[in-house]
Amino acid sequence: MENRKKLLEVKNLKKYYPVRTGFIKKTELKAVDDVSFFIRKGETLGIVGESGCGKSTLGKSILRLEEPTAGDILYDGTSIMGKNMKEYRTRMQIVFQDPYASLDPRKTVSDLIGEAMDLQNLCSSKAERKERILELMNLVGLNTQFYNRFPHEFSGGQRQRIGIARALAVNPGFIVCDEPVSALDVSIQAQIINMLEELQETRRLTYLFIAHDLAIVKHISDRIGVMYLGHLVELTDGEELYRSPLHPYTQMLLSAIPIADPDLSAARKRMKLDGEIPSPLNPPSGCPFRTRCPRADEICVQSMPLLKEAAPGHLTACHHIN
Repeated sequence: MENRKKLLEVKNLKKYYPVRTGFIKKTELKAVDDVSFFIRKGETLGIVGESGCGKSTLGKSILRLEEPTAGDILYDGTSIMGKNMKEYRTRMQIVFQDPYASLDPRKTVSDLIGEAMDLQNLCSSKAERKERILELMNLVGLNTQFYNRFPHEFSGGQRQRIGIARALAVNPGFIVCDEPVSALDVSIQAQIINMLEELQETRRLTYLFIAHDLAIVKHISDRIGVMYLGHLVELTDGEELYRSPLHPYTQMLLSAIPIADPDLSAARKRMKLDGEIPSPLNPPSGCPFRTRCPRADEICVQSMPLLKEAAPGHLTACHHIN
C-alpha cells in the first residue's frame, strides 16, 4: 500500500460559513479548519467523529459541492481549485447519507442513474444508454424489471443501491461515501458494505468513507482519520488506531465501543467522554478538545497542537504525546 501513488491530496483545507449572530454582527462557523491528508489509489480512508464535527462538510468540500474557503485539493497530482468541475465529475463522485432525501421522487430509476451519463454525453444512443443502466442495476443487485419504477417504491437499502449505481454511472476513480449506511437497518448495512468492498476490488475504486460507527470504519478502512470540531486530531492505519490510539479523544471513542463478551466488557476500563462538543461558532482557545480532556493544562489553553508524526505513519495533534 505504501508504494501506491497518491490519488487525492488535501492541503490545509478550510470551510467557514458566515453566520449572523446579531442584528449586524456575523461570526464565522469553522466547519472544517486546516485539514490536510492524502489518499492512495485503491485505498479506503475512513473519517470518524461525533455528529457536527465537520465530516460531511469535508467530503463535500473535497468535491467542491461546497466551495472551500481556503486550502488546496489535488486530484492525481493536479489542483482542482478554481477549475471547471465538469471534467472532474466523471472522476470524483459521492454516495449521500440519506437514500430517502438524495433521490428525486419525480424521476424513475433509469432517469436517476442515467442523468449523469446524459450530462457528460457518455452514450451515443438510447439503446446504449439503456444497456448501460441495466448493467449498473445488475452490478448493484437491483432487479432490472424495476427500470421504470420511482424511488418511493423501494426500501432504504434498495434506494442506496440506486445511489451507488448513480455514482458509478460515469466510471469514477474516487468516491466519497458520506455515511452511506447510517440510515439503514443493521442487516442491510452489512450487505451494502460488502458490495462497496467488492466494487472497490473489481473497479479499482478509491474511497473516502465517512461514518460515526467505529466498527464499520474498522471493517472497511485501510487508514482512519479522527475529526473533532473541524480538526483532524489523529490519522494512522486502521489496525494501529485500534491497537494503540494516542489522542485522548480517540481513546475515549474506542472505549465506548460495545463488546459482545460480558466478561471482557466488565473488565475493560471505560473512559467517559464528559460534556458536549463545543459550538464551532465559539470554539475553545488552543486545543479544540481541551474542555473535555483529562490531560488539559495551560499549554492546551494557549496554543493549538499541530498534527505531527508521533510514531512511523501515526499522526496525532496533542501537546502531551512524546
